[in-house]
Amino acid sequence: MVLSDLRAMAKYVEPGIRLALPVDYAGVSMAMTHPIIERGTNNLDLVCVPTGGLQVDQLVGAGLVRSVETSAVSLGEAGGAPRFNAAVKDGAIKLKDATCPAIHAGLMAGQKGSPFLPLRGLIGSDLLRHREDWRVIDNPLADGGDPIVLIPAIRPDVTIFHAPMADRFGNVWIGRRRELAAMAYASVTVLVTVERIVDDSLLANEMSAAGVLPSLYVTEVGLAPRGAWPYGLWGEYPTDTAEIVRYAKAARTAEGFSDYMAHARMEPA
Repeated sequence: MVLSDLRAMAKYVEPGIRLALPVDYAGVSMAMTHPIIERGTNNLDLVCVPTGGLQVDQLVGAGLVRSVETSAVSLGEAGGAPRFNAAVKDGAIKLKDATCPAIHAGLMAGQKGSPFLPLRGLIGSDLLRHREDWRVIDNPLADGGDPIVLIPAIRPDVTIFHAPMADRFGNVWIGRRRELAAMAYASVTVLVTVERIVDDSLLANEMSAAGVLPSLYVTEVGLAPRGAWPYGLWGEYPTDTAEIVRYAKAARTAEGFSDYMAHARMEPA
């Protein structure tokens, strides 16, 4: 189904859900940020796949986030994520430190219906002392002395991302951004905003089919031209670094953040 009303899509984001959001270069649906904030949905448990940025910082700044599972949160060239950093320092949110491979392993377990996935690279890491949900066991297929970490499945209630296009059947073209497919496969609900809707089936075209997320895994599609802005979108438009820097300066204080969000443009002029 194709919706132009992003506020209607935001109704899927209910209090207390686990919400998966993509890394800044993979298609962040900034167009959905304001509708979620306007809805006031709180106690969100965010999963960054595998890192977070501007969208995460704004949701945290709006007071909607209970926890963040991520391997990093930053604004890239604009520096640290000010509202996220302040919330961590003040203890306003729970931070679940992870690594990129661990988050991808958790999603893989989730999409396969497995309760966990083993991962070896965390052995010797300080992270193991802070993640009580990660278990270290002896490899059951060895004779002992071969520890391995079990990463619990990550099964998001909702995944949200932005992509260049969808067809009228609900198939979404994600190109080489396979992390978006992993998120969708593991999630209960998948909300996608796109630059445009095309009439012909993307799956019927041999040139596009390999990069398509089938409609089977997509709950709703919303039309949102330039919906990743101020982030860029591959093959469409570049990141507006100046705008992200402007946000980073404003959001150093709670007052500056509130003022920025109250007057923020939804898209570039």
